[in-house]
Amino acid sequence: MSAMRPGLLVLEDGAAFPVYLVGAEGEAEGEVVFNTSMVGYQEILTDPSYAGQIVTLTYPLIGNYGASPEACESRRPWGAGLIVHDLCRAPNHWRSREDLEAFLRRHGLVALTGVDTRALTRHLRTRGTMRGIITGRVDAPRAELTRRAGQVPPISGRDLISQVTVPAPRCVGTGRPVVVVDLGVKERIVQAVVSRGFQAVVVPARTGAEEILSYSPAGVIFSNGPGDPVDAPYAAETVRQLLGRLPVLGICLGHQILALALGGQTYKLKFGHRGGNQPVQDRRTGRVYITSQNHSFAVRAESLDPEEVEVTHVNVNDGTVEGLAHRRYPAFSVQFHPEAAPGPRDTGYLFDQFCALL
Repeated sequence: MSAMRPGLLVLEDGAAFPVYLVGAEGEAEGEVVFNTSMVGYQEILTDPSYAGQIVTLTYPLIGNYGASPEACESRRPWGAGLIVHDLCRAPNHWRSREDLEAFLRRHGLVALTGVDTRALTRHLRTRGTMRGIITGRVDAPRAELTRRAGQVPPISGRDLISQVTVPAPRCVGTGRPVVVVDLGVKERIVQAVVSRGFQAVVVPARTGAEEILSYSPAGVIFSNGPGDPVDAPYAAETVRQLLGRLPVLGICLGHQILALALGGQTYKLKFGHRGGNQPVQDRRTGRVYITSQNHSFAVRAESLDPEEVEVTHVNVNDGTVEGLAHRRYPAFSVQFHPEAAPGPRDTGYLFDQFCALL
């Protein structure tokens, strides 16, 4: 357990939060976002979709059950930094192998504790997510730090997917193959495929349609991942070439990619959807599910051709598109995470629906 050091969060609009540094030495920069989940901090940090982002956790006490290998969603944390109100320094859980601060230090992740996360979250909800820096230079001129925050590269226009995708194909499990195009896949998605009796063939993001077909797969999943979907036109082109030839499932970023492949458009939300409490309605049944989400962008409903594409799910809070289905081809997608991790598991049945198409 290391001593806390004076630290500072500075946003590009000049807002500053003087608190304490914990975790690794150094500074962090990225887009500052917030997640409303009460648990699952380790799954959140290791979700590749957070590449390039500093994550604020709104639940006040973080780290009380420590860290364990079982809770990792990928090979390492991808978030650029972490912001919490109260970092627990004496965790207690039978699976815990180290405290959260040791986990942060081991992976080189800079964090802040003591932040008024309610005030920060309200600021981001009002002004929208923005770029920021975490620094220990608390005596530096505020104007200089604000300028640096404004120079942090934005999420759009960056090839974040290439940073998180697998360098080469890997196979998990046995049975008929299902190709998982790794745009930043979470391990629980892979396990959802394997647990249903299929072999998951995880391939790099730029794998083309013909190479995917060379595996003779039963179907293909386009995974979650970081960044702006328009920065991955190659993935949308691959979807277009596979439509009608294989069953297709898109999850999170994969949902947005499917929409682009079908001629739709996407746009950036003011502060995104991140947390395990997002209500989503299935328009076919009227039933509402509580879902786990993590995304900055959404599909523009009016850009979709209603004769070709059905909007199957909508967000109860703001009406944004949460699910699509092609009317002729076996292809559908959801904006939320049916594998949860963390979050409710209400929508795991969607993997069963996909497997029924295979």
